[in-house]
Amino acid sequence: MSEETLPPQHQDHRPGREYKMDPEPIYFRESYRPAGKLTGKVALITGADSGIGRSVAIHFAKEGALVVMVYLEEHADAEETRRQVEACGSEMLYFAGDVIDDYLCQRVVDETIRKWGKIDILVNNAAEQHPQKQFEDITAEQWEHTFRTNILGMFQLTQKVLPHLKEGASIINTTSVTAYKGNPMLIDYSSTKGAIVGFTRSLSINLAARGIRVNGVAPGPIWTPLIPSTFTEEQVASFGSNTPMGRPGQPAEVAPAYVYLASEDSSYMSGQVLHVNGGSVING
Repeated sequence: MSEETLPPQHQDHRPGREYKMDPEPIYFRESYRPAGKLTGKVALITGADSGIGRSVAIHFAKEGALVVMVYLEEHADAEETRRQVEACGSEMLYFAGDVIDDYLCQRVVDETIRKWGKIDILVNNAAEQHPQKQFEDITAEQWEHTFRTNILGMFQLTQKVLPHLKEGASIINTTSVTAYKGNPMLIDYSSTKGAIVGFTRSLSINLAARGIRVNGVAPGPIWTPLIPSTFTEEQVASFGSNTPMGRPGQPAEVAPAYVYLASEDSSYMSGQVLHVNGGSVING
């Protein structure tokens, strides 16, 4: 990674803040043409305050969905997501809290059902990562916390949403290119993303007879607040340069994959992972 793709920058606070990024990510492109693909659907999205989650929320709202946002504690970013979703003519419920909190997961589901009476789409997107140069530097506490956030939270929320999903519903899990290529500095993170691939494939088979589809998206290097809050200034400056396209992707380049998997356009697809990664062929 030697070519500069972004201005050098770093944020000390994790998760990062979107409004501190230079340049700010692109969440929606005017070339996108909504077609009412999700009209009347209720979509629950974790990690929706910024990054890929925000872009998915905006695209879903543009397609006519009602949006439920779950985020950790980035209130300013979440408020901007709410503003943009409501500017699309949609409505939003939003909840601050950690997806590893079983009580929070239940409250999100209960209040969504109380307000709108159903859930049609679940996007499990919340995640964290903590780079370490040496494997020995990964503590048991870090390993456990990464797994609790990235896969246990997904398990808990999915279990609580599932009783309310009807035939035709869609579950979409965010995995990563690191699940297929690995990453020497993100061993615990990559391991959780591999677990998400297995979870997606196995759950899709389990739910097939109920008419509920389960798929995943495996983004490559995407410009989100997680990046400057995770990596050094030098690493950020060359972020995405090792892809065939030679640059990082934007959230707006990933979100349409979620629209496809949430809509009837993908009615014969389950157990699959879409790879939006700048051209890397990973054969997974």
